Amino acid sequence: MPEQETLERAEQDKEEGKAPSTQAGEFVREEIEHVREGKHGARSTKQAIAIGLSKARRAGVDLPPPKTGSKTTRKQAARDVAKGKKKSAKKSAKRSRATSQALMREGRSAASKRALSRHARSAAKKRSAASRSRAAKKAARTRKK
Repeated sequence: MPEQETLERAEQDKEEGKAPSTQAGEFVREEIEHVREGKHGARSTKQAIAIGLSKARRAGVDLPPPKTGSKTTRKQAARDVAKGKKKSAKKSAKRSRATSQALMREGRSAASKRALSRHARSAAKKRSAASRSRAAKKAARTRKK
């Protein structure tokens, strides 16, 4: 369950008319913080980000499933979106505990500045120059004054 503060920040982003990915960024930030403070670990930076995005979808952020990626990832994302739209039932304590225990066994370096930087670079490399340029122009255009 996301922290109240994160939900409020995401809600504020929504009210300000920001993109769903920006709203979801609050959940990713929370997840990175959890790994950093030792609440649990993550196998990779990608996993930590995925957990954050999943939480965002389940919290009702209007973030569609990815168009690319594995079939299981797309299916799970669609499931998360559906969960976010309806009132969720009580979570299974056993399953929840098992997930937490598994994450506890993972390392904490996935949220280091170095790991995040490496991930950002590799993710940017996969995008075209035009796509990166478009994103930079949009960032400059929608920057808070």
